[in-house]
Amino acid sequence: MRANVFKGIFMQLVKIFILFLGLSYSASAAEPGKMAEGFSLTSHEGKKVSLSDYKGKIVILEWFNHGCPFVRKHYDSRNIPNMQLAQQSNKDVVWLTIVSSAQGKQGYLGSAKEATAKYKEENMRADAFLLDPSGKVGRMYKAKTTPQFTIIGKDGKIAYAGAIDSIPSSSADDIPHAKNYVELAMDQVLAGKPVKIAKTKPYGCSVKY
Repeated sequence: MRANVFKGIFMQLVKIFILFLGLSYSASAAEPGKMAEGFSLTSHEGKKVSLSDYKGKIVILEWFNHGCPFVRKHYDSRNIPNMQLAQQSNKDVVWLTIVSSAQGKQGYLGSAKEATAKYKEENMRADAFLLDPSGKVGRMYKAKTTPQFTIIGKDGKIAYAGAIDSIPSSSADDIPHAKNYVELAMDQVLAGKPVKIAKTKPYGCSVKY
């Protein structure tokens, strides 16, 4: 009987250890310098899109919630909207916009049809608008806010993770005065240089998992 008790305790410890390893791996895999984890999601066009489709290319992941004022700051800014301009700024970069809002939560999109309507309404220029209702990919990449960004280099490693810029406000008036971390990182990656500011604290609305 005592042996069974010890065996039960041992098995529980093994499970805890495996869980710890999984959490540690997930945390490290979301950090600059680590290999980006693969994923597959459905796009606004109803197609399966996998990160592996873009092997050898620079990929930007953008977390989006249309109801978040911090997202609106960059999509509704004056003249040429800040986010859409960034999405189409370089043909050598693949831009993937991701919605990780759960059903019933702010920003949720339940189908490719709804996503297509939102894509057109926002005048997006992303290469694909991806649905992540389970939040699996968002959690995988430690997405905490909208907007939030991850830049993956041609080598498949994370080159940048964090905020879009240096002024954590919801006012579009602050855009011209902010240091755009995503733009700077993208330029450095395109030039084959190390990213000087590889990680920043993201700001915005919490991702609605």
